[in-house]
Amino acid sequence: MARAYEFPEDLLTAQEELHQVVHTLRALCDRLPWPVEPHPGFHDPGSWRPRRRPAPDGWSEEDQAEVQRLRGRQQELSITLATHPFWETLEGPDLVTARMVLKHVHHTPAVDAPAA
Repeated sequence: MARAYEFPEDLLTAQEELHQVVHTLRALCDRLPWPVEPHPGFHDPGSWRPRRRPAPDGWSEEDQAEVQRLRGRQQELSITLATHPFWETLEGPDLVTARMVLKHVHHTPAVDAPAA
């Protein structure tokens, strides 16, 4: 069983925000058209697997700005997590395990003490 780590609150908060930013960015990119700039689209019926893409308008300036903002925040949070002073208190395999535990700490339900 993995050792329980006493992560600082700011580290837990940064990890949770990173999860939220990644989820928001992924959802935004999923709904945006495939090219950033307007594109005439294409139809290639002559290949072994015919391909077709519609002619989209591209991303709006607001969408481009939001993607840029989210990517910037994702980078800031990643740097904060990677360089947090807490990691200096661990070494070797324990450091690697703690980093992996932190990534999933918000997905794991809290374990209550067994009932007597």
